[in-house]
Amino acid sequence: MNTKRIRMPLDILMTILSIILMGGTVLFPNDRVHQILGMTLLVLWAVHVILNRRWFGSLFKGRYAPHRIMQIVVNLGVLVCALLLMISGMMMAWFIPSEIVGGGLGFARIIHLIASHWYYVFMAFHIGLHASMIARIATQSSTSSTSQNSQNKLPSKKIIPLRVICIFISLYGVYAFITRGLWKYMFGLQQFFFFDFERGYLLFAIDYLSILVLFATMMHYAGKIKKQDCF
Repeated sequence: MNTKRIRMPLDILMTILSIILMGGTVLFPNDRVHQILGMTLLVLWAVHVILNRRWFGSLFKGRYAPHRIMQIVVNLGVLVCALLLMISGMMMAWFIPSEIVGGGLGFARIIHLIASHWYYVFMAFHIGLHASMIARIATQSSTSSTSQNSQNKLPSKKIIPLRVICIFISLYGVYAFITRGLWKYMFGLQQFFFFDFERGYLLFAIDYLSILVLFATMMHYAGKIKKQDCF
């Protein structure tokens, strides 16, 4: 089964869902929408894992080069955060009686807030490790019949514009990361999600997308140091 046509739309949908969910429950009049979207994202992650199941089978094979260790740490980070989100999310789900959760509801909210922001950063790292492949697919002409060399490397005329765009977005991402206070959520310094309604939903999406690009770019070039695979 050829899964290449499934992977890119799946990854795009997962990224969009992640950005929407980072807005917390304030984006929806009903908390159940947030919970349903969260469950949907977990299902998509399960599909993503199934499509990449060969990677798990190769964990105990071959040499552990620095780039491979980096990839394993990032992937395990995503997995741990996803599990924490699933457990804490289930504790807060509308179909789970509050009597079962008891006094753990407040703890679940804090864990969910912390795990969601670490998940977002690890997800950006995950994207960064595959940035070259994503860039090739995104810029490849659907009608062209490329050679083996062009499949492995982007045309040189496209490298500089991509780099410039990523740098400018990343610079704004640093500003957005600070002003949105993601570091406070990540380390539990702020235990309640704050949404700035004056800045609006569109700017929220732009800010979080730029933060994603920031960490993806950082990981991409960190990976370049260990492995020469840069667009």
